[in-house]
Amino acid sequence: MSSTATAPASRFDYDKVAVVTGADSGIGKATAVALAAQGFDVGITYHTDEEGARDTAAQVRAAGRGAAVRRHDLTDPEIAAGVVDELADELGGLGVLVNNAGTGSAEPLLDLGYDQWRSVLAVDLDGAFMCSQRAARRMVGRGAGGRIINVTSVHEEYPRLDAGPYCAAKGGLRLLTRTLALELGRHDITVNAVAPGEIATPMTGQEDQPPEPGSRPGYPLGRPGDAREVASVIAFLAGPGSSYVTGATFFVDGGLVLMGPQAAGDIEKDIWSCA
Repeated sequence: MSSTATAPASRFDYDKVAVVTGADSGIGKATAVALAAQGFDVGITYHTDEEGARDTAAQVRAAGRGAAVRRHDLTDPEIAAGVVDELADELGGLGVLVNNAGTGSAEPLLDLGYDQWRSVLAVDLDGAFMCSQRAARRMVGRGAGGRIINVTSVHEEYPRLDAGPYCAAKGGLRLLTRTLALELGRHDITVNAVAPGEIATPMTGQEDQPPEPGSRPGYPLGRPGDAREVASVIAFLAGPGSSYVTGATFFVDGGLVLMGPQAAGDIEKDIWSCA
């Protein structure tokens, strides 16, 4: 006599509509396209690159799905969060929110002005909170569950010189992710984070194109990541296969964070310090 084990039925019946912030290029663009391939209509936000956002929308529509575009200035998070509702209304629901939009700085903390500190925190942390709150209220009201996915960074855990506000915001977003997971689980809403390492995108001073193999000999996989490699993890977290995953961070970094002790042992001079 044999028996066949079956996976428990998912309790999720969320709308096949996703909003992806900062989807005009890089990880956001790749995520919007990946979600469209999974059957989602996609709301796309951008800050300055309207042409890039329109191109993303064209790719979503080429996959046979609906798309809507809005400008989104998260330096004023309370006002900007209203875009989540606008896109959900236009597309007919909201089942997935991907908080991808972000910014950073490149100054030592001792030289950083308060306005610049607050600007990075507003975009990277306050904006994600306000957008998550808007999305979660809709999901709770609908009563069909949902997904919130926050794009953090390896710097949610590992600091980087001259990136203090960015690291603080991404570390805060990690704990916001976990707290939301605790509070929203009773509503069948999962909340997870994806933490990229160096990805070949405009934000890292590169182009949206496949990275060159062997170009980063200090990384275990020897290259930066491709935005589509991050998007595939986000797409998994947005889909039914991740129904029992919440409050987790998925590092997508080619093994970069494994190299801390190894790299420290290989440094022959004080090249890493601010001195």
